[in-house]
Amino acid sequence: MLDADVLRTWARTARVALDLARPQVDAVNVFPVADADTGTNVLLTVTGGADAVEHLPAGADATAVARAFAHGALLAARGNSGVIVSQYLAGFAAGLAPAGPGGHDVAGPLASAARAARAAVADPQEGTVLT
Repeated sequence: MLDADVLRTWARTARVALDLARPQVDAVNVFPVADADTGTNVLLTVTGGADAVEHLPAGADATAVARAFAHGALLAARGNSGVIVSQYLAGFAAGLAPAGPGGHDVAGPLASAARAARAAVADPQEGTVLT
């Protein structure tokens, strides 16, 4: 079950994981040009989202945390990959629906996130952050 604490941890650890993986992601960036910045752009985008989550009050619920993560990511988005990731997070937040006392289902928000990310790209191509 997803709750506010799980989503806060996700935002925090996503930033750490992307920081560690940034060089590898930059190295596989191939579309539309091999400009070697996808890892950097996604890290900066997620960092903006994670920072927004850190500024929420301690009692914020899961929906507020997910929305803050998405909004912060959108404001910090860099490059096409950053915008796509921010739309993924917005789709995730929009897909949250209560699944029981204090928790949320994860499958629905992930499906919503995938649809939102694909919808953010007019002509999805292999080699983008989508693949």
